[in-house]
Amino acid sequence: METAELLRRAAGLVPETARSAAGFGAADVLDCLRDDDWDLALAILEDVDGFGWQTVEYWDLLEEAARHLHLERRAAWCRWRGWETRHGVIRADLRLIAPEAGGRRLPIPGDGLLRPMWAIGRSAFDLHVAKIWVESAPGLEPGGRGAVRLAPLTPPSWRHLTPGDSITMHERPPVAGTATITEVWHPEAARPGVAGGADPHRGPRK
Repeated sequence: METAELLRRAAGLVPETARSAAGFGAADVLDCLRDDDWDLALAILEDVDGFGWQTVEYWDLLEEAARHLHLERRAAWCRWRGWETRHGVIRADLRLIAPEAGGRRLPIPGDGLLRPMWAIGRSAFDLHVAKIWVESAPGLEPGGRGAVRLAPLTPPSWRHLTPGDSITMHERPPVAGTATITEVWHPEAARPGVAGGADPHRGPRK
């Protein structure tokens, strides 16, 4: 399928009243496609708000369009959002331990490559894996602080978390960082027995 058709199909899934943060909607995407401005059309579709109507199909179309445009990080982001559509959203404010206090000495890559262990409140020894996506930045520097999204390997184990909860990140002793949960959203599709959702724990599509 050609890039324009992928974006056109995605635009067809956007409700008439849905808008991006800048106020753009599906009609604006179609205007971009008439001008062959595929990059802007993709950007609008990525930014249109609405957990309630977005589907795995929607994000699959955007992921494929981003790959056609050789925008690999944005393709990875669309795959991540497809996974969140299936399993839910966990956002947090992550503060890393400074290197001089035993924290990591390399930045956290921003696009979901790192999968550390997390103590999520039930027990200091009850650790669970989750990938990290750093929001609005290519990465998080050692000792830094920033907004992140988490993709757990076992999402049901994390569903007790609510905004304000504190969890700790572990790579090796001591603790690597502390995160405060800022947003949690559990979709209908997160219930057992409902299919769908690309997995950000797998590698990129070939």
